[in-house]
Amino acid sequence: MKEKVRNVINKIRPMLQADGGDVELVDCVDGVVTVRLKGACAGCPMSQMTLRNGIERTLKKEIPEVKSVVQAI
Repeated sequence: MKEKVRNVINKIRPMLQADGGDVELVDCVDGVVTVRLKGACAGCPMSQMTLRNGIERTLKKEIPEVKSVVQAI
């Protein structure tokens, strides 16, 4: 499953990079995906919206086994 998640994240990454940010896959355990937002996304006040409405929604749509996406601290 980790490889599937990595492939979907690679599809999302260009949109984040266009705004000066990036996302890194940290781990994937029991359907919970942990990511690290980097660059402009790391300090952005809209980062939680990006995480939920962008990354989590896309991952759940393409990989039904994904239960949630959390941000690494």
